[in-house]
Amino acid sequence: MSDHLKNLFLALYLALALGACSKSDANNLQLPEAGSTEIAAEVSNTEIEQAFKAKKSDVQVSGHGVVIKLLKDDNKGSRHQKFLVKINAQQTLLFAHNIDLAPRVPVHVGDEISFYGEYVYNPKGGVMHWTHHAPQGDHAAGWILHNGQKYQ
Repeated sequence: MSDHLKNLFLALYLALALGACSKSDANNLQLPEAGSTEIAAEVSNTEIEQAFKAKKSDVQVSGHGVVIKLLKDDNKGSRHQKFLVKINAQQTLLFAHNIDLAPRVPVHVGDEISFYGEYVYNPKGGVMHWTHHAPQGDHAAGWILHNGQKYQ
């Protein structure tokens, strides 16, 4: 790995660590410009992978991956857009993105996304939710970055 990439990983890690100290700061995390080929390289899935191995839930994480399957919306209670995202060779996440609180993300199979939200463990890889703003301000605001647009 080049020194440039190592420095970018370190800078992102520090930004995430500082963001954990203040919920509102995490919402303002700056990512590379969309269309950049470095988005996937600069956002690490390490926190998610560690939470999965430790079977931890309710962990605020950021990450990136590739959409591999679109699922039918869950329309019971709050409506959620559902899709699967591959984050590494072994792990896939189910996204449950609340479309009553945030705009639908116009993803297609093969699209790359970056995200920030709450990870919940399950043996299949885990679930990402809270990928939207927190209307009551009682939770860290999450987001999904797709083609340069932040959906929250």
